[in-house]
Amino acid sequence: MRSRRAIAIAACVVCAQALLACSSTPAPYGEVAGERFRKGELLQSDTNRMATLAMQQNLDSLFSLMDKLYKRNPGEWPKTADSREAAVEFVRLTVLNRQGWAPLGEARDVQALSKALEPEFEDDRVAAFIYAAADTMVTAHGGKTFYTMVDGLNPQAVHNAARNMEIAAWVLSSRTKADGSPLLLANEIGEAQRNLSFEREMSKIIARLDLMAVYGTEKYRRAVIGYGQGLVAGPFIQFLPVDAVSGVVSAQ
Repeated sequence: MRSRRAIAIAACVVCAQALLACSSTPAPYGEVAGERFRKGELLQSDTNRMATLAMQQNLDSLFSLMDKLYKRNPGEWPKTADSREAAVEFVRLTVLNRQGWAPLGEARDVQALSKALEPEFEDDRVAAFIYAAADTMVTAHGGKTFYTMVDGLNPQAVHNAARNMEIAAWVLSSRTKADGSPLLLANEIGEAQRNLSFEREMSKIIARLDLMAVYGTEKYRRAVIGYGQGLVAGPFIQFLPVDAVSGVVSAQ
């Protein structure tokens, strides 16, 4: 019995040491890092901050997709710049500065997205698709990428943007040009290789949009609940006076 007990204790010690070792080992795919504090955050509620972070991550996903699409479709970026890196940066700045994209004319939002996915479109389709997708999302968020307490979020508009992203992804993967070739090489499913990075990034974007749409409907309900919680819990979290002599909380 003693030997069994000793073995069991030793096994527990080994397991505990293993768990401690695992917990101290750095994550193989990087660690979560928050942003540095900025003065503008003083004007943000929790909802504003969440909407800002979701928008930043969605735009980052689109810019990452742009680079992937340029690599798979090297004939597109020369229509915009002298190098792939320059094309990515040019489109990124155009999106962030809320400028128009000349090859799309006056089209913005879903009209721009529709035009970018027309089989007859002959300009840089990667740039047009990324620009139009970003413009669709930003438009759904009131035309802004940074939100403060004076800004509101339209949950239905954000929900519609998520559905538009789903449709755009489906059109890009199913529609072809007049010669039968795909509009752009995106996903790759074959016997030799499977590359679904485009689908994964689009899914992340759609999921974030859906989360923000649902979260947006919670704003006023949570405000009422928070107010009620304050009324109920308030009397129970009052601090008692501290005895100046003993330095301990007085029960009197």
